[in-house]
Amino acid sequence: MFDRTDVFHVRSDIQRNIGSKVRLETNKGRHKSVISKGVISNVYPSIFTIQLSDGPDPSRKLSFSYTDVLTNAVEITLCDSIEQ
Repeated sequence: MFDRTDVFHVRSDIQRNIGSKVRLETNKGRHKSVISKGVISNVYPSIFTIQLSDGPDPSRKLSFSYTDVLTNAVEITLCDSIEQ
């Protein structure tokens, strides 16, 4: 879904989808990953934030840089394009 050619395209794709439900797969290293669901809440020049909608504390926010998406440290999928 997200164009991973450069940081500018990643930022514009995320900015277009503010308020959309997403599924995150975060690479924690050593073949470990964490899957979360949330909503893209804010976009800033260097980072974007996700308001989590699952887990023990649903009011929790996570922030990621656009390079995290570009380097596949974080994989974002729109919930509209996957089975819920």
